[in-house]
Parts: sequence; C-alpha cells; structure tokens
Amino acid sequence: MSTTASLKIEDKEYPLPIMIGTEGEKAVDTRALRAASGYIAYDQGYGNTGSCESQITYLDGDNGILRHRGYPIDQLAHYSEFVEIAYLVIYGELPNATQRRDFGLLLRRNAAVEMQMQKILEGFPTSASPMAMLAAMVAALPAYYPELASNNFEKDLKSFDLAAAIAISKIRTIVAMIYRYQKGLPFVFPKYDLPFCDNFLHMMYTIPYQEYQPVPEVTKALNLLLLLHADHEQNCSTSTVRMVGSSQANLFTSISAGISALSGPLHGGANVAVMQMLQSIHDEGDDGSRFIAAAKSGSKTNRLMGFGHAVYRNFDPRAKIIGDACDTVLTRLGIDDPLLKIAKNLEQAALKDDYFVSRRLYPNVDFYSGIIMRAIGIPMNMFTTMFAIGRAPGYIANWKEVASNPKGRIYRPRQIYVGPVKRDYVPMSQRP
Repeated sequence: MSTTASLKIEDKEYPLPIMIGTEGEKAVDTRALRAASGYIAYDQGYGNTGSCESQITYLDGDNGILRHRGYPIDQLAHYSEFVEIAYLVIYGELPNATQRRDFGLLLRRNAAVEMQMQKILEGFPTSASPMAMLAAMVAALPAYYPELASNNFEKDLKSFDLAAAIAISKIRTIVAMIYRYQKGLPFVFPKYDLPFCDNFLHMMYTIPYQEYQPVPEVTKALNLLLLLHADHEQNCSTSTVRMVGSSQANLFTSISAGISALSGPLHGGANVAVMQMLQSIHDEGDDGSRFIAAAKSGSKTNRLMGFGHAVYRNFDPRAKIIGDACDTVLTRLGIDDPLLKIAKNLEQAALKDDYFVSRRLYPNVDFYSGIIMRAIGIPMNMFTTMFAIGRAPGYIANWKEVASNPKGRIYRPRQIYVGPVKRDYVPMSQRP
C-alpha cells in the first residue's frame, strides 16, 4: 500500500503522508498542506478530522466496538469495577494487587473537601445548575493545590499521580455535596474505610441519626454506570480537555473546561431528555406505540430521544450492557418502574421497524442510564454530574497524553472567513 496520498489543486499535486492506526484506521496527514499550497482542510465541527494520536480508547462506530487500552467494554463491565477501569484508562494497564491497593488508598486519602471550599459551594443559590456548581468547584482546585497546578507540564507531571487521585475523588465528593446542599441537608464527610461507590452513596444518603447502609445491588449498578462512561474517545468534552490542556493549563483547569462542555444538552444532558420523553409518554397513557407512529411521521414534538449516536452506526455496545442491568437492578430492588416498560417497548419496536433499522437508529447508552440513576435515587437535575464522575478518568488520561507529548503544540484550528472584506472606518456623524 502507498504511504502517501496525492491532492491536486490548480494543476499542481501535493503529496500527503498516510497514517495508519493499530486497528487499521487510515488518515491523510494534512498538517503541511497550508505551508505548501496556501490551502487548509475544511471540516465543520471536526467530524472527519483526527486531532491527535491516542492510545486510550478505540471506537468503531460502524461495528459497535468500544475498547479501553485494547480491552472490550463488555469484558470490563462483566469482570471489573470503576476504580480498576480508572487505573487502566489513566495508566495503560490493568493494575496488579499492589497497584490497585495503592491507587485505592490514594483515592481514599484525598476524598475530603477543604472547609474553605465548602464555603464556596454555600455561596451558590440552591437553585443553581449542579453542573455549573461542579465546574466552578473543580476550577477552584488549583487555588487550593498550587503545587500540583503550576501550568507547567514538566512540574505538573511530577505530581500527576496525586493530582489525578484528587480530581477523581473530590469530583465524586463535590457531587454529593451539591446534592445535599440543594436538599438543605448538612454535608457528610467521606469515610476512609468505604470503597469508592459505597463512599459516594454514604455521602449522598446518610441522614441525621440514620447512616446509609450499602445495598450490594445499588453499589454494583453505580459501579457499572460509572465504568461505562469512563472514556469515549474524542467526544466534545474530552477534546475540550485536550484543547485547554494544550495551552499548558493544569489538570484541574482542563477538567473544569471539559465539565462545562459536558453540561450541554447535546452531550451529557442527553439522558435527561430521554427521561423527559419517557415520562411524557407515560403521562399521556401511551405504551410507546402512539409515540413511535408520531416520530415516524416526522413530528418534531415526538422526537425519539436516546436513539442514534454521532459516532455509532450500529448498536451502542454500552446500551446492551446497561439495558440488561436495568432489568436486574430494578428486579432486585423490587422497583416496578413503568418507564422501563415503555423504554423496552420503544427499543423492541425500533429494532424491528424498518424505519429505524434502515436509518441505523439503535438505542444508545443514554436510553437506559437515566432509569438506573432514578432507581438508585439520583434526581434528574444531577444526572449529568454523575456522567462527570464517570468521565473523569478519561479526561485525566487525555490530559496526560497532551502533557507528555514532547512534540505537542497548542491546539489552534483554522477557519474560513466569510465576513465583510476590508472597508474604511466611518465616523458616527456620517453613518446612516
């Protein structure tokens, strides 16, 4: 196979190197095109642009494949748990027993949030967006840990292990604090002896005179939910982390930017839209049949949420895992959720109906994640903050790749200017 492609512009040919990834992904390297020809490549929204080389996650949307560091997501979901996957995503290998113990200890030692930071949280209106509060709190971390956030790659990488543990552990704690603050409940400090997910549930649901008692099914469901969101290649928020990090911004600042990007309804807020759709169907006394018919007719008010994906053109592998988990969790908890029944009806109708099959509109992970969160007591306005807890390892791993690349450069996309051409200034007295 040729190692170069050829681009012909105005009767002149420009050789462009071909890059091939370890899974056979092919790319034409256009980095030298502008210097050689004066042209740039236009790709609105970067939908067909490779912005980086990465060793973290492989995603094949056409075939429904998702792997972290080479490990298939279904195997990781079946055999592993969130903290182990966080280690894998960040450090590249599954931890041995010693590494897993030390990583867990680092997370436990850095779970608490300083009293001064609690005052920052209490300065927000209780009605504030939880994602806005989370992004602001994470953005404040460099002020409390300046030795870990010098905005110098060489210095920050020396303390990377501690900074990564602080980010993962404190994001979880801050989310629990936001929940309690909005409920008018006192904050609950993390317990050193509790595993990651049980500690989160303890900080969320302990009430005066009644400490939260772990429920294995709930813990397992939360582990699965976080695990399935650990990383997802160069999505909007992850690429935001890389872009901000490319300026040598520290880890915490870069993660805060990613959380802000995640807050958008087209990204992290998608599972909220699914729950609102299911609730609307239920409120109208429909089992999903009328809704499906209306969606097929092109009704804008009956848009089927949670189906289709910007990358997947096949079944989202995470959707099957979390869909099966929904049945298990709700059954073991004794919850008869009518929204799950509607979701199952929509899923089966869409998978059998040629209208959806021909358009490759398969359920994605957002379709069922909201039902699990509702089952374990997470309010809808907190759904996206849960996504942020799960995605933290991916943000951290991607920032590390940027910071560790000696040939890295600041991200600086180009544009096609379509505004006015040069014109002279007109004094106000002469303006129409």
